[in-house]
Amino acid sequence: MFLYNVTLILDDAAADEWLQWMQEIHIPEVLATGMFVSNRLLKVVDSPNEGVTYCAQYIAETLENYNEYQKTYAPVLQEKLNEKFKNRFVAYRTLMEYVD
Repeated sequence: MFLYNVTLILDDAAADEWLQWMQEIHIPEVLATGMFVSNRLLKVVDSPNEGVTYCAQYIAETLENYNEYQKTYAPVLQEKLNEKFKNRFVAYRTLMEYVD
């Protein structure tokens, strides 16, 4: 199992709009790809950064599912994020493998 983590640091003024967009549009679109079996959305409460920090996490059963997501779906979905919230966020993406 693999955890795909996307950490986003948002401008304060964009945070509420982004959260609603994530919950109503983006996360359902990501899950509709069928490449992930579950997700979580977390708010970082002790971030050293300015702005508001969230982590969107998605669980893939196989590395192949993650790679297919990155190849087929991620470019379009990330472009939607970039268009809607241009210059109002910074994102960091990490892939982690479960060890237990």
